[in-house]
Amino acid sequence: MRAKIFFVHTGNETFTEIDRDLLSTSFDVSDFHASRKFPVDIVRYWQGVKSTDAVFCWFASWNSMWALLIAKFFHKPSVLVIGGYDLANLPNADYGQQRGGLGKWVSRYAIRLASTLFTNSYYSQMEAEQNAGITANRVKVIYHGVPDPFDALPQIPKERMALTVGKVDVPNLKRKGLVPFVRTAALLPNIQFVLVGAWSDDSIEYLRSIATKNVHFTGRISKEVLLNYYQKASVYVQVSLHEGFGLSVAESMLAGCIPVITKAGSLPEVVGDCGIVCESSEPEDIARSIMIVLNSSPETRGRIRERIITHFPLSLRQASLNQIIQDQFGQAHGKH
Repeated sequence: MRAKIFFVHTGNETFTEIDRDLLSTSFDVSDFHASRKFPVDIVRYWQGVKSTDAVFCWFASWNSMWALLIAKFFHKPSVLVIGGYDLANLPNADYGQQRGGLGKWVSRYAIRLASTLFTNSYYSQMEAEQNAGITANRVKVIYHGVPDPFDALPQIPKERMALTVGKVDVPNLKRKGLVPFVRTAALLPNIQFVLVGAWSDDSIEYLRSIATKNVHFTGRISKEVLLNYYQKASVYVQVSLHEGFGLSVAESMLAGCIPVITKAGSLPEVVGDCGIVCESSEPEDIARSIMIVLNSSPETRGRIRERIITHFPLSLRQASLNQIIQDQFGQAHGKH
């Protein structure tokens, strides 16, 4: 009989969907899409944890805290994935729970409750120690597994296009570098700039007000359309102030996009020596980096794709997740 996992998350992000699907191959997964609103439905948490064998939560938050607390009450093993808003402390970007207040207390309490912690990059492991006081040996690093929808380097001719992907909202104007990306377009009028991402507030109006004619805002699009953009774009730009991993960068690299990044967060871990690191997120530096990419040899695109296949395979993520769950069951049985 397969073990039952109570899988807690706050949104259908690509990375949570990947983990849920990977776990489903070995365990019966009960999906719990937690509401971000207060108050939380404690009855659903209680019933969900009680009827399963282990808890698996994404991010140290108000929602995961309740699942982890109830798991503790029932003496059930729990796994918490951290690395992102929960560990960040960026006052200049108004981002991160470790800036203080109730959010800081909640995230740290959730972390203490979890039986096992892991994160998706060595940068986040370091951030957990520096910002949240968690010793590095308590946080295991397991890189994301990146699905390959292309099977081979796409043969669609690359266009003079710079692409970035990210939700369009006020926090991401700074954190994801959306403003400098749009401003860079004015310096390179013969290159198409495409910003893919849902419009969550009126910040899209600000971006439109500073955009030149060579900037295209897609809004929310299907996965198929996004893959087509990956195949057509020559350059993928991620000039963030913070990244816990950078899944969109990795996805674009599978299509042979050459990344232009900042040194922020885990981006250098993902890209390695297969991209251009901007000296800053100033439009002049981004434009200079984009031109380096456009003048580079097309032969480099195969090596860029190969880096993601080699370093971030789904099989490694799946094996690691399964091992963590099995280890937790072993430890739980050893206590009784």
